[in-house]
Amino acid sequence: MKTIVPSPSTFDIIVATSTTLCTFLCTYFLHLTMANSEQYLAIVSVMFMDGFFGVIAGTKREGFKTCKAISVLKNTIVWIGILTVILTVEKGFAGTAWLSEVIVVPFMVFQLISALKNASMAGFIKSNQLNKILDLIDNHKGIRDDEPKPTTKTAKTTKPKK
Repeated sequence: MKTIVPSPSTFDIIVATSTTLCTFLCTYFLHLTMANSEQYLAIVSVMFMDGFFGVIAGTKREGFKTCKAISVLKNTIVWIGILTVILTVEKGFAGTAWLSEVIVVPFMVFQLISALKNASMAGFIKSNQLNKILDLIDNHKGIRDDEPKPTTKTAKTTKPKK
């Protein structure tokens, strides 16, 4: 006796193809994320730290603003997307393993400095402590004067016109 196997319908083919494609993409991004989890964690933690201190400092200055708090999430998602694209390019092309360090590290430095400033403005770090920290970053500029020196410019006096 011959068994008759029904041929798959167009719907079955579309479902199987889309399921295979989604599985491939999810697996690819899972492996990419897990292999570079430290970079993703660094971006998320720095963005959230800066956002946390920024929201508190902003609340003290001008009150809580929902749009500024939500911008923390938006910026985090954007930078995660940028990192994902960079890592995909690194994986796809030989000799581009330096790309994520060159693009992401300067961003991280600026975000950390922003977090320090926001923490100082929120009252978590005293201004003189922040100045000491910032002076250690670029000590080639010399030592900061605690008090500004008065300028000794003499102003010209003009005679009133008659």
